This record gives sequence, structure tokens and C-alpha cells, in this order.
Amino acid sequence: MKNIISLDQGVVNALEFFSKNKLPKLKLNNFNFPIVVGSGNAYNTGHILFSGRKAIIADESTFKKIIESYKDLINKKIIKEVVVISASGEKDSIWEIKLAQKYKLKTTLLTCSPNSSASKIADKVIVYPKISEPYTYNISTYLGMILSATGENPKSILKFIKSLKLKTNFKDYNSYSFVLPDDFIAITPMIDIKKSELFGPKLSLRAFSFGHARHAKFVIRDKKELVITLGNEKNMYFGDPQSRWQIKLTSKVDFAFVLCLTYCLVGKIQKNKPPYFKNNIKKYCQDYGPKAYGSKGKFDLIVPGN
Repeated sequence: MKNIISLDQGVVNALEFFSKNKLPKLKLNNFNFPIVVGSGNAYNTGHILFSGRKAIIADESTFKKIIESYKDLINKKIIKEVVVISASGEKDSIWEIKLAQKYKLKTTLLTCSPNSSASKIADKVIVYPKISEPYTYNISTYLGMILSATGENPKSILKFIKSLKLKTNFKDYNSYSFVLPDDFIAITPMIDIKKSELFGPKLSLRAFSFGHARHAKFVIRDKKELVITLGNEKNMYFGDPQSRWQIKLTSKVDFAFVLCLTYCLVGKIQKNKPPYFKNNIKKYCQDYGPKAYGSKGKFDLIVPGN
């Protein structure tokens, strides 16, 4: 259990790793109108990678319906490929690849596991390096994929994060919300997933784009909720005026920067609150986590790197 680091330390470790190790180059122009499928944060990573591009994004619950709905475009060869995103290359990615191949679609797997079950059957496999991390964190796995597409400099991101000074009394708030520029809306569900994993029902952690924040997300104001706004559009309305923190960004930042910054701040919250995750993750990995998948085995408490 001593190896269960906080999320912010995981971000630092991943950035330091990618500062020293090369990533494969993900050439998105090589994909023409693909179906992109992933589970959990792999689904959100698909949204990020193909942001502003012609693609259909699916997850394990919608993939069967989507592939059937677009059968006419598949038959006409307008849709020719499926991109499957799976760090482990196991679980749902296996049947997703098999289903795509049943429709005679070319399959490309983005994964961190070259010897996985999915890697053995995909038409093309792009393998990303990763480091050992606590179960569910998946920082280096998807961060590597995003960096390979955006080309951002891990050292610059790391420098900014290490120089960031927290707002006074940061640890004293009972709840936290993020408001991100609209361009980075795909990161908001990734923060929400971390809320569920790290805090569950114990602490309120919310994330919205500016556009979504306007839709009655802050009807109820509370001085004990810190509203963290990223970007240069000033927060004039969301949250109590005394409990707002603006972090300005340059116009050059991209998805990896915003993901690392928000994850780092979530990790700072985690360090300043009771160890909810640390107190529960072992039993989850050994008991009810794998059982939900119908497995009698156990999940690795620390998922090894490759």
C-alpha cells in the first residue's frame, strides 16, 4: 500500500518519463472517417485524439448499435476502418476488434500491451510505453497517446506544474469545480471519472466547459466550493465570488497540458483529504472489482509498466 502515490505525483512521474523516452508518432491524417471505440477514459481519449476531425466515437455500450447503424456507409466503403483504444488490450477490446473484422473493417489498436489478446488479432498495432501506476490511474497510458498526437513538450508541462502555487486555503474547501475553455470539453468527463475513482460519494468534484457551466450548473453557490477556472475568459458568474481561482493559459497549450494540470490539481485535493482511495482500492482489486467482470482472479494493485 505504500506504493499508492497520489494522482499529482503520478502526473509528475509520467511527464518525467516521457521527457526521456520517445513516443510513436500518431499520424491522424492517415485515418479517414474511422469509427473510434474505447471504454472509460479510452473513450474520452478517442474524443481528444480525433477532436475536430471526421470520426464516429463509440464505447462498449454503443459500438454494436453504431456499427449496425452505419452499415450502409460501411458497405459503400465510406467507412473503412475502426480504431480501438485500449491500454490493456483485453476486456472489451477483443470482441470489438472481432466485430469490426466481421464487417471487413481494417482495425488499428492503440495500446500499451503488445502481447495482449487484442494485439494478436488487430490488423495494425501501435504500442505506447507506460510506467507502473496504481490501478485505475491510467495517467501514462492515455497521456502518451495524446502527446503522440499533439506533439506537446512534456518538459514544458512539467515546468509549469511544478511552478504553480495553490490558492490560499486550497485544502480547506469541501468541494471543487473546474471550468475549462470550450475547446477542452473532452477533458471534463476524465475529471469526473477521477472523482468517482478517488472520492466516490465522499467529496464533490465537478467539471464543465464554459458553455456547459452557463446551463444552471451553479444555481447554488457556496463559499466552501472552490471554482477553478482555466483560460483567459474571466469567471464572472460561476460559484461564490470569494471562492474563485483563475489560472491563465497561453494560446499555445493543448490537450496534454490541460489534462496534466487538472489531474495534478485533483491529486492535490486527494493529498489534502482523507485517503478514501487508498483505504478501499485493495479490497476492490481483490474482491468486487474483478467479480463485476465475471472473473475469479484479482486486479493488480500496481499495474506494471511495459
